[in-house]
Amino acid sequence: MTGKERFNAIAARRSDVSGFWHGDPNPASIEKLYGYFGVKDDLELGLKLGSHCRWVMPEKCRVWQNPDYPMFDASGGKERAALDAPGVFAETEDIAEVEAFHWPKVKYIDFTGTLEEIDRTIAAGQAVLSGSWSAFYHNACDFFGMENYFAKMHTDPAVVDAVTRHIADFYLEINEILFSQAGNKIDAFFFGNDFGSQLDTLISPAHFDRFVMPYFREFTAQAHRHGYRVVLHSCGSIDRVIPRLIDAGVEVLHPIQAMAKNMDAESLARKYNGKIVFMGGVDTQRLLPFGAPEEIRAEVRRLRALFGTNYIVSPSHESILPDVPPENIAALAEAALET
Repeated sequence: MTGKERFNAIAARRSDVSGFWHGDPNPASIEKLYGYFGVKDDLELGLKLGSHCRWVMPEKCRVWQNPDYPMFDASGGKERAALDAPGVFAETEDIAEVEAFHWPKVKYIDFTGTLEEIDRTIAAGQAVLSGSWSAFYHNACDFFGMENYFAKMHTDPAVVDAVTRHIADFYLEINEILFSQAGNKIDAFFFGNDFGSQLDTLISPAHFDRFVMPYFREFTAQAHRHGYRVVLHSCGSIDRVIPRLIDAGVEVLHPIQAMAKNMDAESLARKYNGKIVFMGGVDTQRLLPFGAPEEIRAEVRRLRALFGTNYIVSPSHESILPDVPPENIAALAEAALET
């Protein structure tokens, strides 16, 4: 069975063997990882390790072609030093100010590099996870600054709606272009919004329903219209909203931040096995950076036993950070592919 076939069997919850994705090498990790495994890029690394799927992220494939502005200039050209740094709409109370902003134009989007990487992935027999990262929640946060964003949900909800609407519409529009160009070459729409902290969701479930879910459902519906599975990336403790994500059509949930509150594998397996596929769960806060290879192998075996065959072994972060020894990535892959 090819990687593509294995991934799709797991996503459909019809697999007899669990799967594996090694994650995405952080730029600071590349030299050490590629040198250790004797590869030249992420595709070769995934094939060397036995990954069943590959993330083809347009934002890493020169998709934005305007040299004068970033895609979303949330800080007004200033360097953003912290999550709560005020964005351009930090003090905005008038929707007209939002409408007058220089929002990104689709004419600056070019998916040539993305489509080339999709074709390389297909030729290698792996499933393609793609689509714009579509981090509308994070982008909205940047436009206000985190504290201002959450406060304005109370004081200026119409302004929050207007900003979020512009962001979501742009992502929906460019995804529609990519999905139309790629057709059935994409297996799953993979997008990311970190909804949780180490302890809980960043906003209440009521605010999540009001300010996140209406837009979120548009993205999952768009992917399903094109015949794609939906893989969501969300770090943190998000247990309280997982039922909402399932209801909205998420088939695969990534990365399962193992040490976040209520995100332990035992609890998640008990509550959600058979309802959603988990991808991730191998702790990147302590185990992968500081554990011994045999400890990684033991944890992978434990997770496979808990989640069953419809599960994709992967780190609990989308990025392989530079503090993770290559030997531990090798142990991760070996245990993930044991029969």
